[in-house]
Amino acid sequence: MVERSNKIIKKLDGANMDIDLVTEESKISWDQDKCPWNQKDETNEHKCAEKNVSICPYFCGIEYLDKVLCSYPQKNPSID
Repeated sequence: MVERSNKIIKKLDGANMDIDLVTEESKISWDQDKCPWNQKDETNEHKCAEKNVSICPYFCGIEYLDKVLCSYPQKNPSID
C-alpha cells in the first residue's frame, strides 16, 4: 500500500478491463490521445489492455484521472 496525505491507496490484483486509445473522436465526448504505437504503425490494432486477452508490452498502468501510462517505444521494464 502507498500512503499519501493521510489516505491509503490500495493496489488490488485482479482487474479485468478494456483500455484502448482507438475510439473514433465522433463517438466520445472527451479528448483522447492516440496510441503512439498505433500512430507509428498507422493502425488501430494495438490496445493497452484487452479484457481476457492481453496487456500491451508498453502499458504501465493508469493514473488518476484516466491517464494511461505508456513507455512506448521502450517496453515496460516490469514485464519479463
